[in-house]
Amino acid sequence: MGKGKTVRPDCLVREQPVTYEDYANLPDDGMRYEINDGRLEAMTPGPNALHQFVVQQIEHRVMQDCLRDYVVLSAPIDLILSETEVRQPDIAMIHRNRLSIVTKRGIEGPPDLVVEVLSPFSAKRDRRQKLHAYAKYLIPEYWIVDINNELLEQYVLTGQRYELLEVYQENEPVHSGKFPCLSFTMREIMDNIPDLPNF
Repeated sequence: MGKGKTVRPDCLVREQPVTYEDYANLPDDGMRYEINDGRLEAMTPGPNALHQFVVQQIEHRVMQDCLRDYVVLSAPIDLILSETEVRQPDIAMIHRNRLSIVTKRGIEGPPDLVVEVLSPFSAKRDRRQKLHAYAKYLIPEYWIVDINNELLEQYVLTGQRYELLEVYQENEPVHSGKFPCLSFTMREIMDNIPDLPNF
């Protein structure tokens, strides 16, 4: 890709494979993209307010509980798992002794935890594509938060695949062997969401 050359994203969708360099050189069109195994995919439409409030609440609790040992980053940030696999998780948690993976480009390597909060337009991507990609690149733990059912699914890496370890609802404390600092419930998260009369 030459300097100053404008490349339309729809052209890149057909090229194989799309790399991080291609992605970084996209013109700013106000859209967010991910690279799924060398394929450029638009993340549209953007997340709604309820999704954002839930992300904020989980991020706040994780930071509050684990700030001494971990840093927490939230979208939009590039998680560069390889030159042809770039994701934008809602939340990524990284132990402070691994901060070398945080670079000017984003997060380059597997975080200790990724969290995706489902939206109507992201559910398939989060439950299938990302479940596969995050396991392939050996991210130890992956949480999927289902707002509609007010639950958190905890996936733990076993070999190169995730196993659903636990589903947390209501007042069940979220526990993780990897993150003993964590202490919150889905009821606490949902109770701190403002009343949204138009939802």
